[in-house]
Amino acid sequence: MKSLAVYNLKGGVGKTAASVNLSYLASCENIQTLLMDLDPQGATSYYLRIKPAKQINSKKIFKKKSNLIDRNIKGTDFEGFDLLPASMSFRNFDIELGNMKKSENRLKKVTQPLRKQYDLILFDCPPNVTLLSENIFRAADYILVPLIPTTLSLLSYKKLIVFFEEFGLDTKKILPFFSMVERRKKLHKQIMDEGEITNLLHTFIPYNTDIEKMGIYRNPVCSYNPSSPGTKAFVELWGEVRKIIF
Repeated sequence: MKSLAVYNLKGGVGKTAASVNLSYLASCENIQTLLMDLDPQGATSYYLRIKPAKQINSKKIFKKKSNLIDRNIKGTDFEGFDLLPASMSFRNFDIELGNMKKSENRLKKVTQPLRKQYDLILFDCPPNVTLLSENIFRAADYILVPLIPTTLSLLSYKKLIVFFEEFGLDTKKILPFFSMVERRKKLHKQIMDEGEITNLLHTFIPYNTDIEKMGIYRNPVCSYNPSSPGTKAFVELWGEVRKIIF
C-alpha cells in the first residue's frame, strides 16, 4: 500500500481538485483507493456529495484502539474509490494531538490497519503547518505540493522545505507541481521557466473553467468532461505520480 498527501501551506492552489481527480483516476485502474478529507472545510466531501456521520469527532479518531476511521469510511459513486468525509470537529485535531504522547506518529498508527484494505491512501490536507501536518508528513510516502507560479506560492514552498529540514524529515518525498497555470501571464511563465525547484514534476495543471465547475457538477472533472484540457492534464499528472509511488 502507498500513501500520498496533497498539501500546501497556502489555500486556493488547487489542492482539493488534485486530490479528487487523482483518486478517481487511480480507482479507474482498479487501484483500491481511500481519500481522507482532513480539512474541516470539507471541500472534498462536498465535491463527492458525502456528509460525515454525526458520531465522528477529533477527540476519538486518534485513539490507539479506535476504529472510528474505518467505521466512518463511505463509498463514492465510483467503484474502488472510498472517502473519509471531513467534519467540522476536525478543526480540533491539534488540540487533541497536543494532549497525546508521541503525537507526531498518531495518524500513521491509526491508518495502519487500512493498509490491508487499500492499495492507495490519499490525504487531502488543511492549509497550515501544525501537529496534524507533521503527522501527515510522517504518515505519507510522498507529499504532492501544488504550486501556483507566483512569488508568495514559492515562498510557502521554501518554508515547507525548511520545516522538513528542521524536523529531520526527508525532503526527497516532496513532489511539487505547478497548478492553476496561466501561461499568458508573464510572471507565471517566468517562474516556470526558471527551473529552480527541486524534484519539480513535468506536468502542470492549467487554470481551467471545467475544473472550477467541479463545484457545480460535484464530480471529478475527469468523470464529467473527459475531453477537457483539465482532464488531460490530470491524466498526465497521475501517470507521472504513479510511476514514482508504485
